[in-house]
Amino acid sequence: MSQESLNQLDNELDANTVEAVPVPAPNAPEPLSMGAVLRVVTMRRLWYAQIVSTFGDFLALFAVITYMTFRLHATPQQVTGIQIAYLLPIALISVISGVFVDRWPVKTTLVTSDFIRAGLCLFLLLVHSVYGFYAALAAISVVSSFFSPAQGVAIRSAVPLHGLRSANALMQQVMFIMRIIGPSVAILLVGAFGAKVCYYLDSASFIASGSLIASLSLILPRKAPPAPVDGQPAVKEKTGIPRILADMKVGAGFILHHAGLLFVIVALAAGMFVMGCFGPLIAVYVRDVLNALTKTYSIVSAMIGFGLLIGVNSLNAFAKKMSNTLQVYLGLGGIALGTLLLAAIPTVATAILGCFLIGFAVAGIIVPSQTLVQQETPPELMGRVGSTLMSAIFSAQILGLVLSGILAQHTSIRGVFGLCTALLVALIIAGKLWMEPAEHPALT
Repeated sequence: MSQESLNQLDNELDANTVEAVPVPAPNAPEPLSMGAVLRVVTMRRLWYAQIVSTFGDFLALFAVITYMTFRLHATPQQVTGIQIAYLLPIALISVISGVFVDRWPVKTTLVTSDFIRAGLCLFLLLVHSVYGFYAALAAISVVSSFFSPAQGVAIRSAVPLHGLRSANALMQQVMFIMRIIGPSVAILLVGAFGAKVCYYLDSASFIASGSLIASLSLILPRKAPPAPVDGQPAVKEKTGIPRILADMKVGAGFILHHAGLLFVIVALAAGMFVMGCFGPLIAVYVRDVLNALTKTYSIVSAMIGFGLLIGVNSLNAFAKKMSNTLQVYLGLGGIALGTLLLAAIPTVATAILGCFLIGFAVAGIIVPSQTLVQQETPPELMGRVGSTLMSAIFSAQILGLVLSGILAQHTSIRGVFGLCTALLVALIIAGKLWMEPAEHPALT
């Protein structure tokens, strides 16, 4: 996107710009629409950056998968390893990276992360082995573990609390759209020009994203140092590893003592675990249980992404008055119903309906969970809590990828889907009994 086009878009929206200025209100304000949120200049630029970098990311990822599959003749386990290599560093490092995000300047963290990833993408040009791709994608993932929580902090600072649901929906909408069109575009580009063009485009996308974020003025409240108590000597602040461990303990303690946050993190992790199970098993389910062909598999698997996209947009439009907690419960119930259909009624029609329902319901967990985290977390803990949420999501996906095959061997594919249903129902009951979040009106 050229600078001239960018400025033109900014000028068109700036006339009615919504500023994220605290305005006291006796009642909970009307939730902002996506259009209103995009009138916030900072949010709009972050959204542009998300579009550019996410598109480049999916191009590179699917270019690697295509190259490994058709050039290196990788096994299914090696291709699955690509996903694990990208997810594992985020799952392991995010809890620690959140500590640094809470300490570092947010804008500097975002811009530096983008530029480092731009350089790491060029490293893919030199890779011609399976383990080389693992290392390159893992390195990119390490840097991403710092970028994502910092982006959450930036969104929280830019958008009023009653606009966070629309802001998160916008970001997730970009992710789902790129996930749908990314594979097709990557395959076309690899076939026409080779995989290297996708690596160049991914690197350029990170440079563009970093440049957009560098143009912002991000002013965030910083945590004030504790005031000394009268008559007592000031406690020397910890440094190094003790300081990191102490900050991690503060973040973990806040989550464990906040029933609402603990519930949505566990709920989102459960939803991602089910999605992780689906990846390796849905193709085998279509082949062995439905006795159908690849055309059916392409339709069934596309229904999950289609459901995600429809879910994000429709829930944001029609569920504005619905509490975040209720959306999470309905999302868990929708995923449970979808997995139950797959387990109990193995037909092509129910498979299509079930996968669409699962995708739609997952959208009902992702957006309200992120929104509740942003609304309930103090600004000085946003990095740690946001990174813990990321760690839970990616850990659950990896667990789903790894356990799906093992569970299917000991039971059956339909049995795995039945176990997923039971897990989700148990989580709904546990949430109602012990982790019921307290709803607070969103303040501007």
